[in-house]
Amino acid sequence: MTRQATMADFPGVRALRQIGNLATLAWLVLRSLPRRPFQWREFLQQAWLFASVTILPTALVAIPFGAVIALQLGSLTQQIGAQSFTGAASALAIVQQASPLVTALLVAGAGGSAMCADLGARVIREEIDALEVLGVDPVQRLIVPRVLAAMGVSVLLNGLVSVVGVLGGYFFNVVMQGGTPGAYLASFNALAQLPDLWISEFKALLYGFVAGVVAAYRGLNPRGGPKGVGDAVNQAVVITFLLLFLINLILTGIYLQVVPPKAL
Repeated sequence: MTRQATMADFPGVRALRQIGNLATLAWLVLRSLPRRPFQWREFLQQAWLFASVTILPTALVAIPFGAVIALQLGSLTQQIGAQSFTGAASALAIVQQASPLVTALLVAGAGGSAMCADLGARVIREEIDALEVLGVDPVQRLIVPRVLAAMGVSVLLNGLVSVVGVLGGYFFNVVMQGGTPGAYLASFNALAQLPDLWISEFKALLYGFVAGVVAAYRGLNPRGGPKGVGDAVNQAVVITFLLLFLINLILTGIYLQVVPPKAL
């Protein structure tokens, strides 16, 4: 028994157990999606909560992202004599990479932390236990609407970041670097293609799912009373960030192998 207890306390075993529990919760959420009745009121409330705490920060973050990408690419294209392709390169960088990541970071950092704190407080007040005693499935009643709200808001915010980022890149390239407005807009059709937008929206949808599941898992498993809720929020944000960057690497690699780049 002592040896088994020692193995159970080994950091690697604890990490694997946490991964397994997280994957189990993700599967329970997916399995509960078609179940009825669906909690529309809870879904709308959570969607509004996510949107209210993320729309303005997301728009403000998208402007400097688009500006930095446009300025850097504009300087590079000037050096190699391909300034007419600054618009297409900026749009690809913003739509494919910057928009989903900015959206995911804001959804996880603002909306996910609020979601984790709310669920953690419910656990401390024993509301989750009361639901289980009454025969109500907490996953279907509380987790599924929150995860779907995070996914829906992520997709909408991704479109907002794409538009604001491209407009910001256009302004900084044309006004500050003396680029040609017509060339900036015309180059979109040279390199960009419709699958670039689809992969961006798919990334945002998947990021929202991951952020919602991680926040829900940490919120349902706080340790050490009320102080543990704050620790769970910090852990949820850090874990989500790490998973999102890993998923982004995998999806980008698969996309670039499956979808051929558009020829000039």
